[in-house]
Parts: sequence; C-alpha cells; structure tokens
Amino acid sequence: MEISNEYKKNIYWVLLVFLIILSLYFAIKFLSEFKSYDMIGSTEVSVITLSGHGEIQAVPDIASVYFTINKEAKTVKEAQTFVAEIEKKALDFLKENNILEKDIKTLNASFNPKYEYKYASQLCNEFGCPPNGKSVIVGYESSESITVKVRNTDDVGKIIQGLGTLGVSDLNGPNFSIDNEDGLKAEARKKAIDDAKAKAKALANDLGVHLGKIISFNESGDYPVPMYDKVMMGESVTKDSSVPSIPKGENTISSDVTITYEIR
Repeated sequence: MEISNEYKKNIYWVLLVFLIILSLYFAIKFLSEFKSYDMIGSTEVSVITLSGHGEIQAVPDIASVYFTINKEAKTVKEAQTFVAEIEKKALDFLKENNILEKDIKTLNASFNPKYEYKYASQLCNEFGCPPNGKSVIVGYESSESITVKVRNTDDVGKIIQGLGTLGVSDLNGPNFSIDNEDGLKAEARKKAIDDAKAKAKALANDLGVHLGKIISFNESGDYPVPMYDKVMMGESVTKDSSVPSIPKGENTISSDVTITYEIR
C-alpha cells in the first residue's frame, strides 16, 4: 500500500513541531538552572572577615618649630617696623645655622587696631563733653607667625635657644616627625595584611573550608599627630646658657586592615 505525499507531509510537520517544542523545553530548563547557579554564586556566597594590625617604629628625622612676633605701637608703621626688625634677626640667625630658605614659612601676617573705651568725661575738650562715651583707636598691633623645619634634629635645641634671645613673642616646639612616611606606611600596611591573612588561613583550617577570592578590603591608619610643646622664655633664656638637650624618642606608624574572603 503506497503512502500518499499528503500523509508524508503531515508526518513531517508533526515531527518538526515536536522537535521545536522539545528544543524549547531543554533551552528553558538550561537557562533556569544557569540562572539559579549564578544567583547562588553572587548573592548567597559564604564569607569570613578578619582584621590585621601592623606597626613600624622609627626615629624622627625632622623637627618643626613655630614662633610669632607681636608689637603694639601708636601707628601701623611703627608696629610693622618693629616686627620687620625682629623678623630679619630671626631669619639671619636661621640661615647662619644652615636652615634652608624653603624650610622657613610665614603662616600669617596681620595688623589690627587696638580699641579702648573712653567715658564721656575723658572726651571733654574746649567745646565741652559729649553725652556718651565711645570706643576709640589707641594704637595698632602687628603680628607675624613663622614655622621652621629643622632637618638636623641635633640642632633643634640650639635653634630654639637662639630664637628665644631675639625678641620673638611666642615660641612653640619642637614637633618631631618623619619627613617621608610613605615607605614606612607601606611597611606597616604589609604587616597588617600578613597578620589578617594568617588569621584567615587558621580560621579556614579550623572550619574545614577553603579561602576563595577577596571580596573587600579596608584600611585605617594611626599616624603621628603634630604636637607642640610651649617653650617658656624669659631671663632663663640667654645667649650664655647651655644648649638644651631635647630627646627625640620614636614615632609609631601603624595600619589596621579588614579583609573579607569568600569561602568554599
């Protein structure tokens, strides 16, 4: 019995539709499983977080000294002239002691009027007395603030002593610090990271898991904060007094890191 062409066409179309439906089914199933796997890997990942600490001690190699020059006078010119004279003496002294010009910096320079309240009776003249008192300008104050970086820390006592004899009105320091801390910061960070890694490996071993990739990293540091000690000036500071010895001690540069690992 011969199969008609029409019947063959119908069988062909039925098989084609069946294959298309079957392909769609497996494609949908594959995408569904892939999406499920992707979600597990990104949102349900297990992690552990460990902190590490590292620090470096170093002897300071620079010192900063801060001083001001103040003068009150009847006129602005007189006050500024006095400040300029003291400033020149201070700068000449610093240069004589091998302080570089780039290490001498003016932080602030200003002049301000000085007021005094006068009562009505104090303002009387040949024309009589005013009904009320008022504040009047009685002079001017000129001020200049300068900071000095001393690169030879053994000379800092001599620098402070010399400035104290030149008529500066305020003297603070020294503040000992490290000129280039970047390298030491990197060393402290490396120690902190190694500390955190060692803790993470030990914990993973105890838990029976394996460390994966790093999910996050955070660092905080504790670096030396500038502190100035007030130098008392007076009759005890003279050119003939012995040069004071100022201990430098050590500065501590530290780093604290937090590392989060994926675990498997």
